[in-house]
Amino acid sequence: MGAWWSGPVATFLNTDPNRIGERLAHEAGRRRFSSEPQQLRAWATQLDLLRTTLTALPQTAGWQILFEFPIPRLGGRIDTVLISPDATFVLEFKVGASQFDAAALAQTEGYALDLQDFHAGSRHHPIIPILIATEAAQPAQTSPLLLGSGVTSVLKCNAANLTALLADLARRTLHSVAPMQPDNWEQAPYNPVPSIVEAARLIYSTHSVADIHTARADATNLTLTSDRITELLETARRQHRKTIIFVSGIPDAGKTLCGLKAAFGTTEPDNSATFLTGNPTLVHVLREALTRDAVAQGQKRAAVEQRMESTIQSLTKFRDYYVGRTAECPPERIMIIDEAQRSWNADQAVRKSAQRSVRLTQSEPAHLLDIMHRHDGFAAIICLIGQGQEIHDGEGGMACWGDALANRPEWHIHASPDVISSIPGLTTLPPSLPVQKETSLHLTVPVRSLRDTATPKWVNAVLEGNASLARSIAKNASLPFRLTRSLPALRKALRERSRLTYRCGLIASSQAKRLRAEGLGAELAHMDSNAVAQWFLNRWIPDKDVRASDALETVATQFAIQGLELDFVGLCWDGDLIRTGYPQRWQSRRFSGTTWQTVKSAEKALWSLNTYRVLLTRARYETIIWVPEGNPDDPTRCPDTLNSIADFLLACGIEPLKHAETLRTLENCFLDV
Repeated sequence: MGAWWSGPVATFLNTDPNRIGERLAHEAGRRRFSSEPQQLRAWATQLDLLRTTLTALPQTAGWQILFEFPIPRLGGRIDTVLISPDATFVLEFKVGASQFDAAALAQTEGYALDLQDFHAGSRHHPIIPILIATEAAQPAQTSPLLLGSGVTSVLKCNAANLTALLADLARRTLHSVAPMQPDNWEQAPYNPVPSIVEAARLIYSTHSVADIHTARADATNLTLTSDRITELLETARRQHRKTIIFVSGIPDAGKTLCGLKAAFGTTEPDNSATFLTGNPTLVHVLREALTRDAVAQGQKRAAVEQRMESTIQSLTKFRDYYVGRTAECPPERIMIIDEAQRSWNADQAVRKSAQRSVRLTQSEPAHLLDIMHRHDGFAAIICLIGQGQEIHDGEGGMACWGDALANRPEWHIHASPDVISSIPGLTTLPPSLPVQKETSLHLTVPVRSLRDTATPKWVNAVLEGNASLARSIAKNASLPFRLTRSLPALRKALRERSRLTYRCGLIASSQAKRLRAEGLGAELAHMDSNAVAQWFLNRWIPDKDVRASDALETVATQFAIQGLELDFVGLCWDGDLIRTGYPQRWQSRRFSGTTWQTVKSAEKALWSLNTYRVLLTRARYETIIWVPEGNPDDPTRCPDTLNSIADFLLACGIEPLKHAETLRTLENCFLDV
């Protein structure tokens, strides 16, 4: 990764601008980007304006300038980066533009925020994004408070005022406590952690997981696991045998990334793969995101959609198609099953299919193994296992796969020791299976939460009811959770945090039926592909699209959000999981008719806890939990019951939002660290 042209400002001023323009055009051609006359003229205007501006600045000794600095996670390049010892200036030029449009503002801020989050050289000094619409009228704007580090709001500037603006900012950022070395900035590590949608786009376009890094050096097993899967597949293909690989891990550790790599990472016909998921939301969102990208590059939408239908498939439709056609063999030799622990057990499969045109006679794992066994020679199944995330009645867990494999000895089994137990249980394989144990198939480092790696441990402690352990974890971590009792405060805080680029949204349990009384009755229809794609991919800012997640109008349940994530999450906690008894413990409830009913089944109670485990681990940056205050006149919203939930969360180390808001206001003064 590197700029197309970079060097000291003094070198830039002493270099013929035509030579720099030729270099930019050469780099564009080498990367197969367009360098049409319009782009060449824009570069020429930009270079002339910067030469005039920087010549007039007296304090640029030692500064660096970089042109076309790539931001791979966002699929773009920053027009110009100026590095002083005291600040980073992100300059985005719109040559000939007469206004500052919302898309350009979001693009400029997005680049700056990406540097703050993932570029090691940009974390300790101000990052100042500036949008230059060369022909626009100069707007009045408030100067940012330049203290500490972080990203300021986007400043707007026209060509005539660029010199004055940069001169003022350079003067005001002088004399930082620990000045940067501008010539080292470009070589600083850039380690982006993409969302699932961003990762799918990147892997699909590059056929590689190598470009997906983590901001934490200890998360190396994401690459190790992916490489080991490739090795196991190649060995099985060479030996013409059937193999099944279980990839397990803690929540947020990147199991889906490994699966996407296996699905998209090869173009060889003999290694063709399909990514199956019983989560319709994931199917809809990934298909639509990749389709939008391809259409934007000029491909025909109908052809792209057809290709996506074979690469990312609904497990249910795939299963029914081949169960109903016993003589037909899938064209794909590799099947990747997302959240494989959620496959139906035999009773559920028979019951659910009794009134369908295709009737199931055994468990989903058994049917899927038999379908792939139709291949002569090599075939493989990769099961992505989210331990502790079974969230629905009839989900068979690892035990269901173990039962199916016990009767199919032709399958070679590879799994981490973490999913094998001497005690029979829903979440593990039985010890009697001939499993080749592979420690590299278990992912142990969370990569979703960008601000702290302690989130899964804290969530486990909370759901186990261990307040002292949760509080201890919180004391030694920068816990990305806040608590509020006010829905307006929740919405206000999410809007403040999401800015122009980050995504936010409201989520809740599917059993949170009494949130309707609080004004949250609109639930995202997770089976509606258009609604789902719009919620995850469309934007409230700048488009004012009320269907988008960050419009904060529609609530997604665990069925819609599992396997995906948002930057900032508003978790709405209802009376379906409460604290009760002495000593207090978690109690699951279901709303029936006009009252809450206690869930007595231990298995269903576990599904309830797993629902909240999913909901508590959906944020890349921060989760704000809202527990309603209740209504003493409504027994279904008892204030004492809801207070006990909030009190327990506070005892587990969550800070109230009112304190966090005070801190946040201060942080905004320090440029939104």
